Amino acid sequence: MSSLPSQLSQRIEAVAGIDPELRPATKPQFGHFQTNVALRLAKQEGAKPREVAERIVGQLDLADLCEPPEVAGPGFINLRIRSDVLGDTVTAQLADPQAGIRRVAEPQRVVIDYSSPNVAKQMHVGHLRSTIIGDCFNRVLSAVGHDVIAQNHVGDWGRQFGMLIEQVLDEGLDLASLDLAGAEELYRRANAHLEADESFAERARERVVKLQSGDPATRQAWRRLIEISLAGFNRTYARMNVLLTDADVAGESSYNAMLDAIAADLEERGIARVDDGALVVFAEGFDAPAIIRNSAGGYGYDVTDIAAIRYRVDELEARRLIYVTDARQRRHFELAFEVARMAGYLPDGVVAEHAGFGMVLGPDGTPIKTREGGTVTLDSLLDAAEEHAAPEIALAAIKYADLSNSLQKDYVFDAERMTQTTGDTGPYLQYAHSRCAGILREAAARGHDYQGITVLAEPAEQQLALWLTRFGETVHVVADDLTPHKLCTYLFELATLFSTFYEQCPVLKSEGEVRASRLALVAATRQVLAAGLDLLGIVAPDRM
Repeated sequence: MSSLPSQLSQRIEAVAGIDPELRPATKPQFGHFQTNVALRLAKQEGAKPREVAERIVGQLDLADLCEPPEVAGPGFINLRIRSDVLGDTVTAQLADPQAGIRRVAEPQRVVIDYSSPNVAKQMHVGHLRSTIIGDCFNRVLSAVGHDVIAQNHVGDWGRQFGMLIEQVLDEGLDLASLDLAGAEELYRRANAHLEADESFAERARERVVKLQSGDPATRQAWRRLIEISLAGFNRTYARMNVLLTDADVAGESSYNAMLDAIAADLEERGIARVDDGALVVFAEGFDAPAIIRNSAGGYGYDVTDIAAIRYRVDELEARRLIYVTDARQRRHFELAFEVARMAGYLPDGVVAEHAGFGMVLGPDGTPIKTREGGTVTLDSLLDAAEEHAAPEIALAAIKYADLSNSLQKDYVFDAERMTQTTGDTGPYLQYAHSRCAGILREAAARGHDYQGITVLAEPAEQQLALWLTRFGETVHVVADDLTPHKLCTYLFELATLFSTFYEQCPVLKSEGEVRASRLALVAATRQVLAAGLDLLGIVAPDRM
């Protein structure tokens, strides 16, 4: 079911033949919406705008939605939604457990690839964005009825394991004693050792061969490093209130068994060819080829991602693939998608998209770094926000700051500003929700109950009710276009309209039917704020 403004727009377009481009009325006496459609048509037709407006109004059938439309000024059409229709619509939404979010007619299986940290390294600032954005996509697409499979493409394979395991053996280290921070320190020591000692580097290379050939002791150490890392990642995921679990982990190593067959298939069909000792695929529109197998006989990111596409289409039966990574990886994924299309691994009926995101900047506007110039860990950013607010408020601040701008844009991490309960922030939305909850608590304590929204006499009540009807439609736009900032904008406007309503329309101090109707409007606002915040992965507190 589309929102009341959308239904109105569709009816007018059916008569006028063009989009009416409805705008909110500039003053309450002009109704709820205005359209200049008659002025635009009159220009095309060489007719008088008021006459065109009268003609359109005469042909419109809006009695079930609107008061009679009015022609104003040079040919504007003013429209006012009927109060009873508006009240009934919001009352029905309040009774709906989905808060007006309808399920899609044709659900799809959607695979979302996000977070994807590397084993033996703590998650850093880039993983913050991938995890928050991917989690929001997961929640939104699930809410509209799609079957979502999260895939955490953990970096659990590669040459680095040779040096890590060799360093463990050199130090006589008990892996059972390590946590993720300890594993990262091990990584730094192994890397320094590798650069300083050629014999160690040679042993590390030999250890990689043992790992690849399935040597039991090497595999055991490798698995232990993964376990340590997953335990650390899971602590951070719990702290971040995201949906990822171990069941979603599909690391790079899970595709190893497919790589020989893919290389052989691409070569046999003439899609891949040997160039300078490496097996590569040249794709139209790309400067560099996809490297299927390097000149040393090894496999890298390109072929692993092509294998993951094939697996997700064939085995997981996905019809939409979404990759949430740094925007700078866009060309890599576009090339992987193109090669997979050339090979038939990615059929025409399957959509593959890269949702790239911008960088996190410090307050000085440059990419955020530690004082020593190193990479900032994700946990240290959470700590910084928690210096200014309680954990669930701090997390709301970070998530909202991340999601409220267009994804491709860089954003400034300013913990003090982000945690304010005023302005366009996550805590401001939480505060609006807690205010609604407080009013309803007080009403219950006084024995005031409510059923539905029956009185909408004041403009502030009407504007709030109208905006509430747009929630479900907004969520569908976010699901289709992967634009979480539109949900943030919607919720901020809702909180602002509620604040105006609260100032202009006494709730607990009013009487009888007016009070009951306003309490229902408060309950409907609380419902949508709670549902909307949950889609962003933000807790909606009853008290603040």
